Amino acid sequence: MRRADRLFQIIQILRRSSRPVTAAALAEELEISKRTVYRDVADLMSQRVPIEGEAGFGYILSSDFDMPPLMLTREEIEAVMLGAQWVAGRADKALANAARDVAAKIAAMVPEHLRPYIVEPSVGAKPAIQQPEEESIDPSLLRAAVREGRKLRLRYRSDAGEETLRTVWPVILGYAETSRILVAWCELRQGFRHFRTDRILAADMLEEGHGLRPGELRRRWSSWRDASLQQSKRTAD
Repeated sequence: MRRADRLFQIIQILRRSSRPVTAAALAEELEISKRTVYRDVADLMSQRVPIEGEAGFGYILSSDFDMPPLMLTREEIEAVMLGAQWVAGRADKALANAARDVAAKIAAMVPEHLRPYIVEPSVGAKPAIQQPEEESIDPSLLRAAVREGRKLRLRYRSDAGEETLRTVWPVILGYAETSRILVAWCELRQGFRHFRTDRILAADMLEEGHGLRPGELRRRWSSWRDASLQQSKRTAD
């Protein structure tokens, strides 16, 4: 890896982390020595890149540091293209079109020598064998409720065919190969539940929000998920 590329990659690693990154972690990811990391970080600091920290503690990049948004490496371009291919083949129409638009925008804006990595990428997503089941609701409504922190009222059919009315606090809309899952806090069950979107018969976004500060519901779900995984692991052991 060229030194200029390595310095750029150090900035990228620090930018994606909200916690200090140790020299050992940087060295492992970049496959270089810690001594090289110390020297490179010192060079970046001398160029007034706002990196804070020191050897033995770790380094963190100031949140107000800005870089041109399309300074992409070959690997980053191919990562975007791989994700865009997967989304275009498996997501709902709105997201599939957005994925194609992203690819087209990047192709129009990257330097000429990087364009082949978009037109003929070395990676590819396996074509979808089966399209998701036809659904009664618009996934765009579910995503909007997640973004805006609004409650949803669902008419839901269980695997056994039982229909119930649920008021839920949506957390995230997950996409799998052939299905979509809405993760939400269910007021009826007083817990987090997974709702298959092909079993949601109707959905209305309420004016009422869940009232939690931004990110709090996601943090609670993450804690619940981690605890559930640990419990499953102990049971399996």
